[in-house]
Amino acid sequence: MYAVERLIDLALEEDIGTGDITTEAIIPEEAMGEGLILAKEEGVVPAGFSVAQRVFEKLDKNVVFSPLVAEGSPVESGTLLLRLEGRMRALLTGERTALNFLQRLCGIATHVRRFGAGMEESGILLVDTRKTTPGWRVLEKYAVRVGGAANHRMGLYDGVLIKDNHIAAAGGIAQAMAAVRKRVSHLIRIEVEAETLEEVDEAVAGGADVILLDNMDAAMVAEAVRRIGGRSLVEVSGMVTPERMKTLALAGVNIISAGALTHQARAVDLSMRIAPPGGLFR
Repeated sequence: MYAVERLIDLALEEDIGTGDITTEAIIPEEAMGEGLILAKEEGVVPAGFSVAQRVFEKLDKNVVFSPLVAEGSPVESGTLLLRLEGRMRALLTGERTALNFLQRLCGIATHVRRFGAGMEESGILLVDTRKTTPGWRVLEKYAVRVGGAANHRMGLYDGVLIKDNHIAAAGGIAQAMAAVRKRVSHLIRIEVEAETLEEVDEAVAGGADVILLDNMDAAMVAEAVRRIGGRSLVEVSGMVTPERMKTLALAGVNIISAGALTHQARAVDLSMRIAPPGGLFR
């Protein structure tokens, strides 16, 4: 994907600049080598293998890249994730950039898996938001899927979501929905954010396909679900925690969106080991 290719190029340019002066001084240009990337934490969910592969391919088009585990399968500390064979300079120069991508994406996938643990049979769709690192959205949303959740809209261009500020600017929910219907295809669903039960009633009356209950407590969510009565899908956002999701499931909501899936994830600890001259990992 072009956006990812640009991001990888930017990351390599940022790190290498005019050249890797340490590696170029130590390693002969023709030297070949082997490296292993491993997890240094328990319960890591691997993600981002294809991105790491592209990092090394940009430095050595003949690098041999071999995944040793499947993406999305939790691993224990010390588990070997990837094997690399190619020019030693490329392996050393690409090491940090590749690990930076992997640590962030594995971190999101790991966080998502833990966040949604125990909800697999609930029937609720757990989704992310647009609260992503600028430039990283495609990758971070990909890591969310590897972790077992789903994606909300990718950006402002692929889904209608009438939020509180749209409503304020338009003068009300009815006015905002009417304006949207004049512009978008009948094939596009319309989602409306509601902060009060009165706004829920307005969204239902306007025929919203999805109603987003924003920052409502459990009692308000339950009443909103009752008022909607199955005429719209119900999404809940705000104040979402792993513990609260079970309460929301009992209330009958369909979708839970949580910005925490991406913006609260931390990078996991991964490492790369290079085989010494004349020695291979076998």
